[in-house]
Amino acid sequence: MEHGIILDEIMKIFDPNRTAIIGIDGLGGAGKSTVSEKIRLALSDNGIHCTILHIDDFIHPRAVRYSDKTADWECYYYLQWRYDYLIGEIIMPLRNDGHFHKEIEIYDKDMDSYFLSDTEIPAGSVVIIEGIFLQRDELRDLFDFMIFIDIPEDVRLKRVLERDGYIGSKEQIAAKYNSRYFPAERFYCGKCSPALTAQLVIR
Repeated sequence: MEHGIILDEIMKIFDPNRTAIIGIDGLGGAGKSTVSEKIRLALSDNGIHCTILHIDDFIHPRAVRYSDKTADWECYYYLQWRYDYLIGEIIMPLRNDGHFHKEIEIYDKDMDSYFLSDTEIPAGSVVIIEGIFLQRDELRDLFDFMIFIDIPEDVRLKRVLERDGYIGSKEQIAAKYNSRYFPAERFYCGKCSPALTAQLVIR
């Protein structure tokens, strides 16, 4: 199973004296959240504390990430995420300070606002950051190990048509992916070559 391969790679770099930051990158519908949870459970079974951070918990409000003046896919790629907050308030303290304990801002999509989540990560933990576009320039070199889950677009489309009912009908889901998500994903793959730069690729 893919999570067994990933677990083996994480254990090679695990150091009980520092926190390892692992990226699980992949495009929409690749299965990142599912794989991340399997890894968390496997690490827990080995006595290792693991916290999962979802990139979609760190997005901008709708007023920022949607703009009538910018192409939909460009809004998604350039305006969606709060990288400065994620890096400055979470990733760098994790890398520099060992033990992490603070309230972090998490996005609530229903309220289009943030709530504070009390988050404690002991030194010697594994932190998995899962989400799309993790190998773009803003985040490069911030991870100890990067995994890319490489799933064909047609397979992912079938998955999101069943998963993303909050968008609307299947026709509305397909339209949004074709106008916003897929063009940004193709741009990312052309610009950053995630399947070539990741240290482990799962297909």
